[in-house]
Amino acid sequence: RCQTEYEKRDEAAKGDETVRKQFHAFVLFLAELYLNLEIKGTKGQVTRAEILQEGLRELVNVLFSNPVDNNLMCAVKLLKLTGSVLEDAWKEKGKNDMEEVIQRIENVVLDANCSRQEDKFVCNVKHMLLKVVELRSSNWGRVHEISPHTKATPENDPNYFMNEPTFYTSDGVPFTAADPDYQEKYQELLEREDLFPDYDENGVALSGPGDQYFNDLDNKMDPEIEEAYEKFCLESEHKRKQ
Repeated sequence: RCQTEYEKRDEAAKGDETVRKQFHAFVLFLAELYLNLEIKGTKGQVTRAEILQEGLRELVNVLFSNPVDNNLMCAVKLLKLTGSVLEDAWKEKGKNDMEEVIQRIENVVLDANCSRQEDKFVCNVKHMLLKVVELRSSNWGRVHEISPHTKATPENDPNYFMNEPTFYTSDGVPFTAADPDYQEKYQELLEREDLFPDYDENGVALSGPGDQYFNDLDNKMDPEIEEAYEKFCLESEHKRKQ
């Protein structure tokens, strides 16, 4: 199923809003899969799936080759989620792929025609792209504790929240766990961007009738894939509530 969706990447990135939304969900699913799927090497070492690493590189290219706003926002989410891991993997192979990605971001930011939306939204998208460049320049926010004997806290370490991910409100305003209104803003984000339906305690989907995205998925899945997909959704919902 992943291979089928991957082969339609160019067409999907150029599709209408519904098609692109499903494509973006697929991209972020592969990113999560890359981070969590463990592959045992020939010598018994545990590594990540290289085929997914190469696939994500190509998906980044596709998103930036079709720089409409929601494609760019998907690229931002993808890089914030996997950027540090991908760059480490590329560096191990002696590649400078991340430099090329950053250059593409800078080219998009400098391109005044990268969006057909209102100027305010253009500025928000460009701001998000620049935040990715800034995050990468700080080694993806990876910092060390102030002392090997002292646990870092918000009170004794000014960089405490650098390891926290950055999110965006519906107006494109960035916020992190350091924000006083973090819980309220994060809940609003979950309600706005939830990619999976809610389930009750019996595992019954609570998504409203007529949800075309999930109806389409149900129509295309065979029983085995559908069962695995539902299990994945339930586990994701459980982790989110924790």
